[in-house]
Amino acid sequence: MLTERAVPVCGHLGLTPQSVNIFGGYKVQGRDEAAAAQLLDDALALGAACAQLLVLECVPVPLAQRVTEALSIPVIGIGAGNVTDGQILVMHDAFGITGENTPKFAKNFLAHSADIPAAARLYVQEVEQGLYPAEEHSFR
Repeated sequence: MLTERAVPVCGHLGLTPQSVNIFGGYKVQGRDEAAAAQLLDDALALGAACAQLLVLECVPVPLAQRVTEALSIPVIGIGAGNVTDGQILVMHDAFGITGENTPKFAKNFLAHSADIPAAARLYVQEVEQGLYPAEEHSFR
């Protein structure tokens, strides 16, 4: 109904923080074949429903690659490795102000920069060069 009325729609699959308690905590999603198949089916359904893009959060790299290759819309990863069409990282994770529960996929760019604008530029540079996310920020 939304896309029929020209409302842009962004899908979000994998770990959805608003549903973290349903998932039993902050856990990688789509690890077993049944869960991976369901996530891929959901992604295809979102594409068929004319979503403009899909965010994949906290999924294994092979699954992220399968989803990215299966869809014609952009797939943006957060904790999905470097095989998606683009990357996003929550500001608090990128600047190291997450507290004690820093996600594995996060990198503190502020620790390697003089200030917040420089940290943001470093993030962009590392994504464009394919340096981030690296293997240590990904799930298999």
